Amino acid sequence: MAALNYAVHYQQALEQNFPYVLYFGALYSTPNNGRFKWINAKTIEIPSITTTGRVDSDRDTIQTASRNYDNSWEPKTLTNQRKWSTLVHPADVDQTNQVASIQNITRVYNDEQKFPEMDCYTISKIFADWKEAGETESTTDLTETNILEEFDSFMQVMDDARVPASGRILYVTPAISKVIKNAKEITRTLNLQTNNSTLKRQISRIDEVEIVSVPSELMKTKYDFTQGWKATEDARQIRMALIHPLAIITPISYQFSQLDPPSAGSEGKWVYFEESYEDVFILNKKKKAICFNVQAAA
Repeated sequence: MAALNYAVHYQQALEQNFPYVLYFGALYSTPNNGRFKWINAKTIEIPSITTTGRVDSDRDTIQTASRNYDNSWEPKTLTNQRKWSTLVHPADVDQTNQVASIQNITRVYNDEQKFPEMDCYTISKIFADWKEAGETESTTDLTETNILEEFDSFMQVMDDARVPASGRILYVTPAISKVIKNAKEITRTLNLQTNNSTLKRQISRIDEVEIVSVPSELMKTKYDFTQGWKATEDARQIRMALIHPLAIITPISYQFSQLDPPSAGSEGKWVYFEESYEDVFILNKKKKAICFNVQAAA
């Protein structure tokens, strides 16, 4: 019996699910993916060009021509290589009335292990890269009275860095999402009472971005990925992150998944195996398109 190439249908299903089942799915749809060249199986290079500015001109002279631009390359090397496999005895499939089918097993694995792990890796890697690039997180405790001001300061950082206003995404924990909703309601009530244009501005700014609520366990600064995922003892809670997808790249170098039928070599069992080689990076030139509010260190 020939090996069943489960990868084709499985991978199509994964690609269709990414934007919906990953809390950070929008970052896996960034236009940066596919834009940059691979120099080998695990490294891509991000080009960067700088130029000089304009100078005065006149009609009577010709200045000496010179090269007024420079280019450089920012290499990104993938290190996140992950795999998973399982044996499935045909009798288990039959005796559980198809409950233990490979479709059900991989669905539960994806929903409860793979996708949450990808979310954990995504946000913690972005935070680590961002810190390594020299940025500093806010540790202000967020309340209904200050959260709109904190958000406004994030927006100002991006405005000053000429980050496109369209496409910014605010990732928050459910607790912070509730704080934002309460703050907006309080502000609207005050606005009706005072007709204050400043309060109107605060409401309109928060409404400019897409807000995505992410379970708090998937919003930590650091995880242990030895098997699956779990927050480390020194992990801190990420309460709020404003990110433009143009600042992120999520390259995938290699993906493989296959289901082999029962054979003598597998002692009569189905064998499922999958492996992927992927990673998450920030573009250092666009680090101002990312802002974090994080629990203060103990």
